[in-house]
Amino acid sequence: MLNTFTEADQFIKEHSVRMVDLKFTDLWGRWHHVTLSSSQFQARLMEDGVGFDGSSVGLKSVKSDDMVLIPDLSTGFLDPFCEVSTISFLCDTLEATTKIAFRKDPRQIAKNAEASMVKNTIADSSLWGPEFEFYVLDSVSFENNMSTASYHLEAEEINQNDRWSESDGHTIPTHGGYHAISPRDKLFNLRTLMCVALEDAGVPVKYHHHEVGSAGQCEIETPLLGFLKAADSVMMVKYFTKNIAVLNGKTVTFLPKPFFGESGSGMHFHQQLFKNNINLFFDPKAENLLSQTALYYIGGLLKHAPAVLAFTNPSTNSYRRLVPGFEAPVNCFFSSGNRSAAIRVPKYATQPDKVRFEFRPPDATCNPYLAMSAQLLAGMDGILHQIDPTAEGFGPFDEDVFSWTPEKRATIKSLPLSLEAALSALKEDHNFLLFENVFSEELISDWIKAKQTEIEEIRLRPHPFEIEKYFDF
Repeated sequence: MLNTFTEADQFIKEHSVRMVDLKFTDLWGRWHHVTLSSSQFQARLMEDGVGFDGSSVGLKSVKSDDMVLIPDLSTGFLDPFCEVSTISFLCDTLEATTKIAFRKDPRQIAKNAEASMVKNTIADSSLWGPEFEFYVLDSVSFENNMSTASYHLEAEEINQNDRWSESDGHTIPTHGGYHAISPRDKLFNLRTLMCVALEDAGVPVKYHHHEVGSAGQCEIETPLLGFLKAADSVMMVKYFTKNIAVLNGKTVTFLPKPFFGESGSGMHFHQQLFKNNINLFFDPKAENLLSQTALYYIGGLLKHAPAVLAFTNPSTNSYRRLVPGFEAPVNCFFSSGNRSAAIRVPKYATQPDKVRFEFRPPDATCNPYLAMSAQLLAGMDGILHQIDPTAEGFGPFDEDVFSWTPEKRATIKSLPLSLEAALSALKEDHNFLLFENVFSEELISDWIKAKQTEIEEIRLRPHPFEIEKYFDF
């Protein structure tokens, strides 16, 4: 890890690095970059930064668009996807004239969220463990114009029951891919290449395996990491998996629901709070080993969950995964081991430093910096206002809620089933995000407006299934 400019400069010279790549995240969660010759990597860069047009990536209006990038030297890694030796740094965005942190920079928002947690003596650190689910495909094609709307996904592992095909006979049935082994798991070596490249770049990997989806669904999981490191790692994992796939003639999608009738891809967030190296969520005498602090955090996260989903599940496709009646986490309660719950307490995590819970609704169309900040602020609100999840009707419910009568099941609060509903919840409930000025009214307003535009763009277009269903009326 590089901590000072002198260390970074020495590393560049020792490794004959020719280019320096500066990567930064836009408001919606996509990376952009600008590349410098290593000869231009000078000490003044750490103060002056590198200028760019903030309006072109949605961070600013055209009227005041000048911004600068300042590299975070601790994030440096040799980029294996560049033909010429290149070191990459993740960057913070600053105002060009004042050189102060830009209020709508997603990475800065994450820093402010964690700083607020420390300032209010809630905890001095937090650990986060996102789970990365994605599909590996051979190709994708799509077309949308006045007279055509179609897409086609092709995958080596796709279940071929609906058409004749030749194969090696080692196939995976629909929903039958969980922990499949080779030769059925045809993506093992590819996932290993992804994990090795990530570890070489400083992102630790806990494990990888085939997921439930038969059409090439995979999972990579990291150990629990510090708040900012975990958010940075989301961007790193997406970058590395996609590039490794392309180099091997494949393509990767983190789309929550690319296949009808097959498992969706989520990005569950395991989370913990620590103070003085003690896990604040652990109580050896409590039910599920969860402390009162943990329960208050859960109460806040579930109370604000409908609004939080506007950031953790910010695409219309997100809600094709969140469908009632399946394992999808659409029910606003917490449980030990129940995967249909919004919050699950892993039964296997029983040691004092391991006790935690996971928030299961999120998916990888989110901006991780905003999604994690929204979750943390909701949990903090629960702690500060002592929101009891049981009193609020959030459980714990450790039984199969789908075996309940419809009347009893109706007593469980549900999560939004559409992006429009999540945005409506955010509009009504966002004061917890404004705590310590972490989020701003302007950002929330911009987010709602942009996402409503996306909804309208999709609503106006005829759907292929509509044509099939109604054409002969």
